[in-house]
Parts: sequence; structure tokens; C-alpha cells
Amino acid sequence: MPERHHAEFSPQVAARLAGLLYLIVIVAGAIAEIFVRQRLVVANDAQATAGNILAHEQLFRWGFVADLVAGLCVIPLIMLLFELLKVVSRRLALVALFFSLVGTAVQSTALLGHFAPLILLKRGVALSVGQELLQAQTYMALQLQGIGYAVALVFFGGTMVTRGYLVIRSSFLPRAIGMLLMAAGVCYITNSFVDFVAPAIAGYAMALLIVPGIAESSLCLWLLVKGVNVARWQEQQAGEEATLR
Repeated sequence: MPERHHAEFSPQVAARLAGLLYLIVIVAGAIAEIFVRQRLVVANDAQATAGNILAHEQLFRWGFVADLVAGLCVIPLIMLLFELLKVVSRRLALVALFFSLVGTAVQSTALLGHFAPLILLKRGVALSVGQELLQAQTYMALQLQGIGYAVALVFFGGTMVTRGYLVIRSSFLPRAIGMLLMAAGVCYITNSFVDFVAPAIAGYAMALLIVPGIAESSLCLWLLVKGVNVARWQEQQAGEEATLR
């Protein structure tokens, strides 16, 4: 059975599919964050934020859907990356997989904070709740979503560090991308903890997220365009199987 499984698995097809899914995750996440939340949320102004959400309700709903689509695509993506990288070290590939699963679960739960403003602003009035209170609750719900995302990024940071190390140890993907991924993981974790313990300078720490953007885009494009070196992947697969025997 194991031999049949390996015969059916194509690392090149898996790499290209992973690259496509990664691209969807990146684009969908960018739409939700840059073109929806950053466009509609006004810093420290609950009234203006609530007004923007009501005035652009459909756009706000599409932002929620974009984030949800990204979360759906992450699951098959991390499974494909696990299949590709487990030939380097199955245990470390599993660690990266579990980090991603936990991060995705936290991020998906935090996504409720995106939808909460629609419930508050549209149904709160029917319950005779004051406008100022609803606007404040709306703004705080979005802030809680941001904290939830920061928690998720800690786990994604663990994923990046582990996955980056696996890529460096692999012979079928560029080591430079692995180094970028490890740096991205450190930046994710640092940015989140600054947000938790020193919110006054959190805005400056956001600049650190440029590194993950470069790292993940590089891996995405490499997988999509170049794929993996199949011969070297097969060599490492044979070596890993020999170790397990």
C-alpha cells in the first residue's frame, strides 16, 4: 500500500496546486484586509467606522467571504506542503502542519469579529439599543478580531520557522526561500507580542510584516512557476524511507 501511494503522488503536481492555493490565500486575505477593513475602519472613530460599514454593507460582507475562502484554501494547502516536506523530516513537517491548523482555527474564530458589526448595527436598533453604544461595540468587535488575528500569527510564525527550516534542509527548493520563511516566522511572532505588551509602538512593528509578505509570495510564486526538483525530491524520499526502516 505505501508503494502504491508514493507511485500515485506527483510532487510536481502537488507543488503547482499548492502554489495556486497559496495565491488564492494571499489575494483573498489582501482583499479582506486592505480593500475592505482598512478602507472602512477609521482609527479611533467608532461613529465613522459604523457609518462606513452601513454605507458599504455589501463590500463588508464580501470581505468576510474573502477571509473565509482564504481559510478554506489553507487546509488543502498545508496538507500538500506536508506531503512535499515530510521527505525531509516527517516529525518537523507534522509540527508545521499542527501550527498551521491551530492558527487557522484561531483566525477563523476571530473572523466572527468581522461579522459582528452587521448584527449589532442592523439588529441592535430593533432592540432599542442606543446608537452610540452600538457604534462602540462595533468598533471593539473589529479590534477583538485584530487581536485574534495577532494570536493566529503567533502560530503561523511557528509554522514559518519550522517550514523554513525544512526548506533549507531540502534539496528540491531554494534555501534562500527557507531563510526568508524563518525570518518571516520571527517577524510574525515579534509583531504579535509587541501588539500584546506594547500597543503604543505596535504601529511601528507592523513594518515587520513586510518580510512575511516577501517570503510567502516568493514561496507561492516558486511553487506555481518552478515547482520542485522532482529527482532530488525522490532522492530525499528514498533517504527518509530508509531511515524509517
